[in-house]
Amino acid sequence: MKAIEITKPFEIKLIDKDLPEVKEGEALLRVLYCGICGADVASFTGNQPFTTYPRIPGHEFSAQIVEVPENDRGFKAGDVITCNPYFNCGECYACKRGIVNACHDNQTMGVQRDGSFQEYITMPLERLIDGKGLSAKELALIEPFSISCHALSRAEVKEGDNLLIMGAGPIGLFALIKAKAMGARVAIADLLESRLALAKEYGADMIINNKEDDFAEKCKEFTDGCGFDVCVEACGAPVTFMSCIEQAAHGANIILIGNGKRETTFVHSILLKKELNVFGSRNAFTKDFEELIDLVASGKVDIMKMISGVYEKENAKEAFDALANNDGSLAKLLIRFSDGE
Repeated sequence: MKAIEITKPFEIKLIDKDLPEVKEGEALLRVLYCGICGADVASFTGNQPFTTYPRIPGHEFSAQIVEVPENDRGFKAGDVITCNPYFNCGECYACKRGIVNACHDNQTMGVQRDGSFQEYITMPLERLIDGKGLSAKELALIEPFSISCHALSRAEVKEGDNLLIMGAGPIGLFALIKAKAMGARVAIADLLESRLALAKEYGADMIINNKEDDFAEKCKEFTDGCGFDVCVEACGAPVTFMSCIEQAAHGANIILIGNGKRETTFVHSILLKKELNVFGSRNAFTKDFEELIDLVASGKVDIMKMISGVYEKENAKEAFDALANNDGSLAKLLIRFSDGE
């Protein structure tokens, strides 16, 4: 079979590889579409601290079952599915308390272990997630959507809440889609008009261009000067975290999704004064995947507008180059491995 391998930073090859050995309790899957995650791009550019080389990237994917053992979940050959790609040890303190998404020895496909960018993979039966009739392209978007869904589940988002999202990249946009489905009023801020235009299509109640607008004044206008009930940091930058702290209402919740790479310095008394709740968020639970599949299957949200392009596996290098040099106009890029809609 063919697989896409990051041999070293900025070098991608389409390699020949033996078909995987199917172990007891595993299903053999034919990969259909894979999304390129920011973590995959970081592996490509040499900025992913958890990646070793060579590495097969990928953890956002759809697949068709080729072989599956007898099971009581109704899975059979031919089913189109997605999977939970975060492997946990089951023995650490976090796992024993059910916080498997934050396992001390977490191994995410495509980062700490080889991923889905290959024509066939095996997965433990318990990691298969029913696609419920969604298209292969839609199912390849569920994993990044689940990251935002899980983040919003960390805080109590209620109907009518004023919610601020800092960053209109794919994760911020998925957070917007979920927050609107939860009944929140959402303002979203970014530096790029192309991203904000897509946010408007997805129902943002206010878009804020931080290059052109008075950010503080816009936030004051949106909340009648009361501040936001929930702030979502989806950039990983010190300035956007500080913006969340400044614009949060007293007693508000702040959720951190963006993976910060720089230190943030501030006087923490502001957290005390406002009695703010600050939540970190990592990965997702299988229930987040299932909830979102039901939401998309209901027809209430259309996530296909998130796809900026589809590349054949032979042209994966072009896709990675495009994202490594993204000017903000690209949201999600998919790699097609096999036929399947």
